[in-house]
Amino acid sequence: MKKIILIVFALFLGLNIHAQRRQTNMNRIPQTNSEPTEEEILKREREMEERKEEYVDNFLTTLEGDEFQKHIIKQNIMSFFDEKIAVLETRFEHQLERQQAIKHLEDTHFNDLKELISEDDMSKIDDMIKGKFDEKEVVKKRKEKRKNKKRNKD
Repeated sequence: MKKIILIVFALFLGLNIHAQRRQTNMNRIPQTNSEPTEEEILKREREMEERKEEYVDNFLTTLEGDEFQKHIIKQNIMSFFDEKIAVLETRFEHQLERQQAIKHLEDTHFNDLKELISEDDMSKIDDMIKGKFDEKEVVKKRKEKRKNKKRNKD
């Protein structure tokens, strides 16, 4: 009698566990590792280009030059980013060579701009190249200015 109760209990327990495993497998969405389609690649490239434009425009609002200078600076910054991406996509034997190529690009790309713009703007460009530009802070200041203008208008 004890053996039958133990067998029935073990059978009941085993079926219960099997049913729970089966239920969790049915709820899982199968993962497929597929390559991104041509449309997805183009969409992602377009989004990255728009984001780069927005980033550069936010940076240009911090500079003190006139519109002509800002337009030239924008063209140089955009070409700098394109060249940096090309360097990063290039295969190098060692990581050190890649770092030297990027360092050389950072040092030489904006040499012709030094004659056109002020030292303060050039230092801001150098900071942006090194990654010290805080875009969130610029956007926050712009929002505060809009709010202040709106308050003063009313």
